[in-house]
Amino acid sequence: MSDADPSGADPSGADPSDAGLGRYARLDAFLRGLEKDIYPEPQHPMHTDITRQMIGYLFDKFPEACGRILDVGCGQGVALKEFTERGARPTGVTLGEDHRVCRDLGYDVHAMDQSFLTFADGSFDTVWCRHAVEHSVFPHFTINGFNRILRPGGYLYIEVPAPDTSCRHQENPNHYSVMGASMWADLIKRNGFALLDALTIDFETGLGPDTYHAFIARKDRAA
Repeated sequence: MSDADPSGADPSGADPSDAGLGRYARLDAFLRGLEKDIYPEPQHPMHTDITRQMIGYLFDKFPEACGRILDVGCGQGVALKEFTERGARPTGVTLGEDHRVCRDLGYDVHAMDQSFLTFADGSFDTVWCRHAVEHSVFPHFTINGFNRILRPGGYLYIEVPAPDTSCRHQENPNHYSVMGASMWADLIKRNGFALLDALTIDFETGLGPDTYHAFIARKDRAA
């Protein structure tokens, strides 16, 4: 037998709206606590090389992706430089020291959490998200936000580290969502994208073999 009030009222007498406010306050406090995990991402030859290769791959295969581009988690500007040289119009978002570095280099960069982007709906032709969404505690929600700021038919590039390689990315203090390729592909599709391409990037590091998963998707044109 249930003691629940059939009216739906909380038997404790608490206002449901207050409960909601408390929930979001706890979430905000949790996210603020994670700010200590943010660290700068200086340029690294391996990442610079992969970035250039994958930008070339994306633009060669889908030339219309070269337009208004949001670089999510832009680091210290490797992709921003490449996009600019290829005639695109890039904007970056990042946090911490990398924001200052990019601004000093003259790039259009905003200090903004990838999960709470404040750009208007349909602001970009392409979202480039290389090694950023694994830092989200709720990637389903984060990818949904990517869909919102893309125009109908806009492109999404996501690249993430694979779990359980020699580099053990899942143990990185600010890697919260290091998952397999099939889970990432499904999250992308659940959020209104058609998956156009999926690639596995295998290479050697000083620790041994490593793997990245890359996905190219397109937002529903009717959205």
